[in-house]
Amino acid sequence: MTAAASQPYYLDVTHPDANKGSVVNYLARRYKFSNEEIATIGDMPNDMLMFADSGLSVAMGNADQQVQQAARYVTETNENEGFATAVRRFILRDS
Repeated sequence: MTAAASQPYYLDVTHPDANKGSVVNYLARRYKFSNEEIATIGDMPNDMLMFADSGLSVAMGNADQQVQQAARYVTETNENEGFATAVRRFILRDS
């Protein structure tokens, strides 16, 4: 099982195979491509499992330090269009 506090007042508890890392693995098998071809972007502790199973992982700038360290790259915060910046900079490779 995995357990993560997505908010100070929430505790997300899931089956060992029901997590974002398992989704990355499922999508790779289902669509017949390698995990290395999957990009993931997140900001919560429950995103760290998908970071570990994807080829490109990006943490949002507002994520805590542990989440940022689990990702390959860190982008801007949610308030600073971090998702769009990550897509442009790390997926589309624009400057």
